[in-house]
Amino acid sequence: MKQIGVGVIGTGWCGGIRAETLAKHALVKSLHLAETRAERLEELKSKLRPASATADYRELLKNRDIEAVYISSTPEATHYPIARDALAAGKHLFLEKPSAMTLAEADELIATAKSKNLKFTIGYSQRFNPKYAYVRKCIRDATIGKPVTALVSRHITRMLGTKISGRSKLSPAAMEATHDLDFVFWCLEPAKPVRVYSQQNFGAMQESSGQPIADQQWLSVTMDSGLSFVVGGGWSLPPGYPNFSTTWIEMIGTEGALMVDDSHRDVVLNTMQKGMQLPMSTMPGERVEHTYAGPMAAETIHFLEAVAFDRPVMVTPEHARMVMEVYIAADISAEKNEPVSLPLKPAKSVRAAA
Repeated sequence: MKQIGVGVIGTGWCGGIRAETLAKHALVKSLHLAETRAERLEELKSKLRPASATADYRELLKNRDIEAVYISSTPEATHYPIARDALAAGKHLFLEKPSAMTLAEADELIATAKSKNLKFTIGYSQRFNPKYAYVRKCIRDATIGKPVTALVSRHITRMLGTKISGRSKLSPAAMEATHDLDFVFWCLEPAKPVRVYSQQNFGAMQESSGQPIADQQWLSVTMDSGLSFVVGGGWSLPPGYPNFSTTWIEMIGTEGALMVDDSHRDVVLNTMQKGMQLPMSTMPGERVEHTYAGPMAAETIHFLEAVAFDRPVMVTPEHARMVMEVYIAADISAEKNEPVSLPLKPAKSVRAAA
């Protein structure tokens, strides 16, 4: 069995899950951490006993024992420069979404990975959710016939929305609906998007922050197959329970339909002290004893195995680039209140909000 050295850059919420998952896996020869917050680095050094720990990711990238790197840094604008350096250092790369802030930056990363024959993937964790995998299976094996249309509606609490929107100006389309764009495109392969229309809705987030932050964003996408679908992402639900997340999926075909409730209403805790609670969040960061309620640990192991056993990655960077182009087009559409055709041109001028 081949073991490999792995590094995790950024060990907050997502990076912490990556690091803890890797620390106890048999394929990991050595674990190396990079984290700018001294207290967090000391916490994980004590907990995980990594082979090395540093505040400077460049020091980690110099280590020749490391074959693969997971980048979970924030804010999102740090993804591209760190990913560029990791690929230049010859490391196989797992990168949290978004891969970059511009299409030109994404194209550069893809070209570099190809030229160096490195595995490169983007973190779309919902592909490792069994409910989502089942929807795709029912499309690929024609259980519901030929796809006709789809709807996906995703919402998280304003507690999480404030945290996410506070570190960058990326829209709900870029940070929430992006998961569902990836999912629907994955289901509908090889069809490609050709037109996007989007609108944003403002309310609690703008009132509380004084900034033009949308509560929710709807996207209508037309594919080159003629099929159209709608996805929506929002982050302003009341904070009824920490990390509450709920997604509703409708996938309609010529011979059937699937309705998926991806919330956490299936587990209800009722106590004398706190009353009724929904303790099992579908957000990919809820630790439950030895495991996690969400799919992020499985996603982490998938990339580890892809490198160790030389297997294909689940999410190609080209696919993630297509998702990025669509949510950028959605933001342009929302600003101009008109449909936007794809592909976007010229690539170098197209930029997500920094």
